Amino acid sequence: VGRFDGPDEVVEAIRQRAEISDVVGRYISLKKKGGRNLWGCCPFHNEKTPSFSVLPGKGYNCFGCGAKGDVFKFVMEYEGIDFGGAKRKLAEMYSIAMESESPEVRQR
Repeated sequence: VGRFDGPDEVVEAIRQRAEISDVVGRYISLKKKGGRNLWGCCPFHNEKTPSFSVLPGKGYNCFGCGAKGDVFKFVMEYEGIDFGGAKRKLAEMYSIAMESESPEVRQR
């Protein structure tokens, strides 16, 4: 667990540690169907046949509704929160200290 002082450092640490397939897999069921992509039913529209694709190391794309993005965009859309909220949630998931912690917490 490292401490990061600047907001860009936190975002960069999240980008390095938060694998898109792991993040999305915490919210929806994903299955491998040949190749590198993982597939699931899109959480952003109703569907019975999976059209939601996750490419590890890259991002997600729904061929049904056109939703696409990275870990931040997915958490923002799924949770209905802004970028700051997604950053906090992802930092918590990956034990990345936020710059807004009090000095007492930082010294531990």
